[in-house]
Amino acid sequence: MKTVKLKSFFGNIQPEAGCDEAGRGCLAGPVFAAAVILPDNFEHLLLNDSKQLTEKQRNELRIIIENESLAWAVASVSNEEIDKINILNASILAMHKALEKLTIQPEFIIVDGNRFKPYKNIAYKTIVKGDATYKSIAAASILAKTHRDEFMEKIAVKYPQYDWRQNKGYPTKKHRAAIAQYGTTPLHRLSYKLLDTQIEIKF
Repeated sequence: MKTVKLKSFFGNIQPEAGCDEAGRGCLAGPVFAAAVILPDNFEHLLLNDSKQLTEKQRNELRIIIENESLAWAVASVSNEEIDKINILNASILAMHKALEKLTIQPEFIIVDGNRFKPYKNIAYKTIVKGDATYKSIAAASILAKTHRDEFMEKIAVKYPQYDWRQNKGYPTKKHRAAIAQYGTTPLHRLSYKLLDTQIEIKF
């Protein structure tokens, strides 16, 4: 796997926090988000957008990021809340919750994607493909992904028929087939199209 050279910071306003989320496209489970403030000298050859890494690499980097960050936090928003306020608002809320949990308040925030809402009047910048551009956003993507995967693997024990240990709640054929056969769980997002054949979901 080729290494990538990510940028340390967007600007000169410090401390700068990177934010990203995981699980927007899932049919079940919460959406998770992370906020990370990295030190000036943070370097790791494998650091990249979490989607470009193997599970083993993500888990290794998670430990390093959590140990070497100036501050980091992970937060989630439940599937019930996602159904109430929609996934975009839930993702932003999860990022706000993660920022709130940081032990250092950032002076600037950079966010993966193109949508965000102001947080505590702190200046921010949204960056499309930011998780493949900036170290702190890549680090946040790794923490959000690994913490969410860990949650789904634990809850999978209670609902083994949905194969969440493997699919983590994403819309695989096996996951959709299990919904068709067994119905939904309290973890499913009822505002999503859960079955390929369904026209609408009855609440």
